[in-house]
Amino acid sequence: MTVLLWIVAASVLGGALSVLFAALFALNARAHWVNALVSYAIGALLGAVFLDILPEAIKLTTNGAALSGTILFGILLFFTLEKLLLWRHCHHDHCEVHESHEPNVHGRSGMMIMVGDTFHNFVDGVIIAAAFLTDVHLGIVTALAIIAHEIPQEVGDFMILLHSGYSKAQALTLNLVSSLATLAGGVLAYFALQSVQGAVPTLLGLAAASMIYVAVADLIPGLHQRTRLRDTLEQVLLIVAGVSSIFLVNLAVGA
Repeated sequence: MTVLLWIVAASVLGGALSVLFAALFALNARAHWVNALVSYAIGALLGAVFLDILPEAIKLTTNGAALSGTILFGILLFFTLEKLLLWRHCHHDHCEVHESHEPNVHGRSGMMIMVGDTFHNFVDGVIIAAAFLTDVHLGIVTALAIIAHEIPQEVGDFMILLHSGYSKAQALTLNLVSSLATLAGGVLAYFALQSVQGAVPTLLGLAAASMIYVAVADLIPGLHQRTRLRDTLEQVLLIVAGVSSIFLVNLAVGA
């Protein structure tokens, strides 16, 4: 089996298996769990950004200021994209989007998180390719580690998509399509590894920006609508659980 075939197989299986394992939990969740699990999703997103994506980007970059600028640019970019999505639905002040208190009308958060997840999946493909080009056994271990690492984040993505109004079938389809970016990253990296690797910090920075923006600008404001002490404690505990799941997976795979 050639290295390219190993990369293709690991990229396809790595992306699909992480989505399907996450779906076993997320798609069988009861409806009243969704709001509570959005808190978990916030923790998983922020944990992935600050415990995994940004440390990896800092390790790979030779210009910390450029990486910070990329994250700042990404946050402003996703703010602008969200505004354009709002404008597309509303051309006047009296509009259901403006009047709604829901943080995720028209699936805005779902669309934003899919952008960031696609960037992240692409970079996973690059990492898988680099590992297989070094050693097949290293590639297999790396692919398994990526599957384990992605599952908590994919659960969070499913929760966000369901919270944004997507059906279970739509959420599964979007996540599977997004996982194909792993294959694209792996194949492109195989043929042009050096040039693609140079872009990895930028891609990681944009992925981090998207996840930070969704968690802080779209999801957290929705939690403030539930002000009872019991609700607040539940939200805090679930956010901590989301962060902890990323930490524990990274610890288990030696990340």
